[in-house]
Amino acid sequence: MLLFRSEEHVDRWCNQWRLPRGETLSVEQVWRLADAWYADRLAPEWRRKTIDEAHAVFRSLGLSSDAWMLD
Repeated sequence: MLLFRSEEHVDRWCNQWRLPRGETLSVEQVWRLADAWYADRLAPEWRRKTIDEAHAVFRSLGLSSDAWMLD
């Protein structure tokens, strides 16, 4: 994960490193994703999420672009 100051900063960084622009999220979106993803991580019955469960988390947060498709 990289943090940027603005959309223009993202564009400059991508141009500098000759990389395509990927998915960008706000700090709030990253926080909501982390909260949803790790909410049960310390529970004794924790297990890794299945692909379907991961997709459900992404969809619940409005993350639906190809970048979030795991299969």
